[in-house]
Amino acid sequence: MRRLLMHSPIAVALLWILAYLLITLLPLVVMVLHPAPSGRGFWVEFSVALGFIALALMALQFVLTARVNRIESSYGIDILLQFHRYTSIVAFLMVLVHPAILFITQPETLQLLNFPQAPLRAQMAVLATLAFLAMVITTIWRKQLKIPYEPWRASHTILAVLAVGLGFGHGLGVGNYLGYFWKAVLWSGFMLGALWLILYVRLIKPWMMTKRPYLVEEVIPQRGDVWTLALRPYGHNGFTFNPGQFAWLTLNITPLSMREHPFSMSSNGDHPERIEFGIKAIGDFTERIKDIEPGTRAYLDGPYGVFTTELYWDTAGFVLIAGGVGITPIFSILKTAAERKDDRPFLLIYGSKSWDDVTYREELEELKEKLDLEIVHVIRKAEDDWAGETGYVDKDVLEKYIPRHRGSRQYFICAAPVMMDSVERALFDLGVPVTHVHMEHFNLA
Repeated sequence: MRRLLMHSPIAVALLWILAYLLITLLPLVVMVLHPAPSGRGFWVEFSVALGFIALALMALQFVLTARVNRIESSYGIDILLQFHRYTSIVAFLMVLVHPAILFITQPETLQLLNFPQAPLRAQMAVLATLAFLAMVITTIWRKQLKIPYEPWRASHTILAVLAVGLGFGHGLGVGNYLGYFWKAVLWSGFMLGALWLILYVRLIKPWMMTKRPYLVEEVIPQRGDVWTLALRPYGHNGFTFNPGQFAWLTLNITPLSMREHPFSMSSNGDHPERIEFGIKAIGDFTERIKDIEPGTRAYLDGPYGVFTTELYWDTAGFVLIAGGVGITPIFSILKTAAERKDDRPFLLIYGSKSWDDVTYREELEELKEKLDLEIVHVIRKAEDDWAGETGYVDKDVLEKYIPRHRGSRQYFICAAPVMMDSVERALFDLGVPVTHVHMEHFNLA
């Protein structure tokens, strides 16, 4: 029974959720192991509890963004980052409510907002709150503020460390619950663990990556303004990956610069000697891919992601739904399956702007000779002589082609957010079990 639980993705995911809740509440439990200071009412103690929980949540954010493989493999990085965003907002609201309650129940504490005259513990609380506020604003409205990704990421890390460090300093300074040596030691260990994760992700791991470089072998133009970037490991054996996974790519600079970008692998996952990425030219970094010279040094952090057919070896077949460059991880799935001589049925429904924009068009046709593969192209702007499906991948198209027994296959969707949301709703309306639908999101920033 124990072995079955440890190999069940749902059981493992639930265990991680339980561990997260326990770690979040553990500092609060420790706090109440000693009688509370006398003469304080419920609302004051409630305010203090919110402050400690918020501090624990803030420290745990470093765990969520540390790319811990055991955690990431249970959910996927996109889900973890979404959870990170939401729990950060919850922690921030707790940080705001914590002093608000004190100001209402004990109006004399308002004088602590007089920053020059306030004690150090109050000054640290104000600075921690401002750092947290700046972090929230620059994250939620980063694109509106036109903050480039790399400077935002560096400032995000600095602000997070300041918010957590100053918040902990505030708690130590107040001393009502952290005045005992063993409690201060326990909380210090908690904070040092969070700091270690930051140092590992931002310094130690990038330094280790410098020992495993890759070299650009070639850059191949594809249809749809997509470029295949082919890398070969230099001085090491590279890594294998599950088809459909992605890696963080650092190109032509040191990994310590923190200028990395996530891209899905498009090559066969069983061949570490050559790793390929399908990259569409849609931004400053991606527009320069076509100009990268062979021999350029690169670094990879991966593989990551749970958007892979490897987890469903016992399924009867697969329905793969792609839009535009979303074909990249699905192309990896099909190439790997072809070389492994997978005899299960594959249905690919592929939405493209035009027939000329169908990325890997010829290669996909060749795969039909090696796989039980049916391809349905859906063209938005079709020529007059186009006899296939036109418009968008909608409910009518899906109902026409997906198997009659909806739960007999696994469904993988990778496209722009609007298309993924539309396809997801359509599949649910058509009776596809929610547990059989898997999606890969483009934007991880």
